[in-house]
Amino acid sequence: MRNCSKQQQMKTETEKQKHNFIHNKNKVCVTFLGKFYQSLKDNDVKFNSADIEKALMKTCRDVKGKENRFCYYIGATSDAATKIINEVSKPLSYHAPVEKICEKLKKKDSQICELKYDKQLDLTTVDLKKLKVKDLKKILEEWGESCKGCAEKSDFIRKITELMPQYAPAAAKVRTDL
Repeated sequence: MRNCSKQQQMKTETEKQKHNFIHNKNKVCVTFLGKFYQSLKDNDVKFNSADIEKALMKTCRDVKGKENRFCYYIGATSDAATKIINEVSKPLSYHAPVEKICEKLKKKDSQICELKYDKQLDLTTVDLKKLKVKDLKKILEEWGESCKGCAEKSDFIRKITELMPQYAPAAAKVRTDL
């Protein structure tokens, strides 16, 4: 009797590890599709392939960074070379778990699982002077800004601190309180 429960316990532990592995491996895929699925439910979109594809194409027009790259890989952007968007819309139409969809996408295109979010900087505590220029440029890029005429690191830092109240008001407030 005890062996049975130990086997069950081992099985659930293995399933948890597998779930964590899948979720960590497909972080962008699982996160993006999870948010997308929730938005479909919130906006009362009909769960049929055609409506889901339309909504996905519309959503992919507005995303940036790694999520845009994911959209490119599944063919939901205008410049995509291949289209495997139906591999997303069809399973979503019958409410398949996003983890399972991402597993199937991995089999079609392994690049999808290689996407990972960049590490987020905490602007409230980070010392901008210790960051590389590449990281400073990335902050501006995430905000949709650029620094024309910036030649030195100090120019980028000045631009970031100038724009911080607009894009990261909480961080700007904490930094001025210091």
